[in-house]
Amino acid sequence: MVDFYDDAARERWVAEPPKRVNAPERTPFERDRARVVHAASTRRLAAKTQVVGPQADDFVRNRLTHSLEVAQVARDLSRALNGPRTDQPDIAETAALAHDLGHPPFGHNGEEALNEMAADIGGFEGNAQTLRILTRLEAKTPGAGLNLTRATLDACAKYPWGLGERPGSKFGVYDADRDVFAWMRSDAPERTCVEAQIMDFADDVAYSVHDVEDGIAAGWIDLTSLDEDAVLADLRAWYLPEADTELVTVTFERLRAVGTWPTAAYTGSRDSLGVLKNLTSDLIGRFCAAVQEATFAATEGPYARYRGSVVVPDATAEEIAVLKAIAGHYVMRTPERLAAHDRERDVLHSLNDTLLARPEAMERQFFDDWQGAANDADRRRVVIDQLASLTDPAAAAWHGRLSR
Repeated sequence: MVDFYDDAARERWVAEPPKRVNAPERTPFERDRARVVHAASTRRLAAKTQVVGPQADDFVRNRLTHSLEVAQVARDLSRALNGPRTDQPDIAETAALAHDLGHPPFGHNGEEALNEMAADIGGFEGNAQTLRILTRLEAKTPGAGLNLTRATLDACAKYPWGLGERPGSKFGVYDADRDVFAWMRSDAPERTCVEAQIMDFADDVAYSVHDVEDGIAAGWIDLTSLDEDAVLADLRAWYLPEADTELVTVTFERLRAVGTWPTAAYTGSRDSLGVLKNLTSDLIGRFCAAVQEATFAATEGPYARYRGSVVVPDATAEEIAVLKAIAGHYVMRTPERLAAHDRERDVLHSLNDTLLARPEAMERQFFDDWQGAANDADRRRVVIDQLASLTDPAAAAWHGRLSR
């Protein structure tokens, strides 16, 4: 097999001396994975919102458990596409573990609030913040964050372009981080690498399936009694603007044909929980198998770096989108959640105002960044970095303490 993970792929932004002789023998990509696992930003994900607040229920996912599940799906899909004798499973898994590091407290609601605050200094985007954390903010190598390899960083780049360079609002780099971004993408074509595509699809799978599972277990969703018109409205608003009633009807028919789709409402019993877990497993297997088959049919492997692409069949994309719309309607956009959104945004806006006036209240590492900033825009970006690093409980506690 051609080595797609050559010296350039293994290169780090800052050259590192050889490891100690008695250190465990690991590849550069295994070291990358270990660095992400041990990062402070990874630990903080345990107290950041996935669907609902991490303190709301013992069963529902937080950003850390979601990331672990995305990593498992990404690793398995990578092995299915290329076999075990490649570095790709380590790279895809690390990208999956890191993919949500840039998310602020309060989930996508917090992301929107920070984007409002940073509108005139380049905005805020969770994916761009992830790159900033990996290459600058995490404490490992001075000036280089975790100092990951080029191939691993590139696999983390779901949107390898800046603000306004592509249709839509998502982007993957702030102007301040263009230097390391240019190094990461040197000689790269105008597309995401295969490893990033694997991570992106694994995120979609875990997000869609597990959010529905959480909603069922919490009593918010009953798959035996769904309002298809309401699901269609959310599907059009958020995921598939051209969707119609027929698409939803046909998609539901396919999903209900999955052998473990429930025929009775969830009760919380062990048997009922078993049915739910088996449905989750079957849906993940269904989606990954469909992508593996479609990818194999499109081009011959190996599928690595910029050779080949991950192919998601239309039917699979529709099923994933419908599941997302179910979770959106019954969990994320309920009146209760929308009311909580207002409170969360108020907390972040208030903290932003307070820290701009009292920068010494920030954590030492961010206050050091503030003092070293060259201009007002850079100082405001430091405050955004501090706010984005906070967990949900920490944001609430800081607000309570600093607003007295």
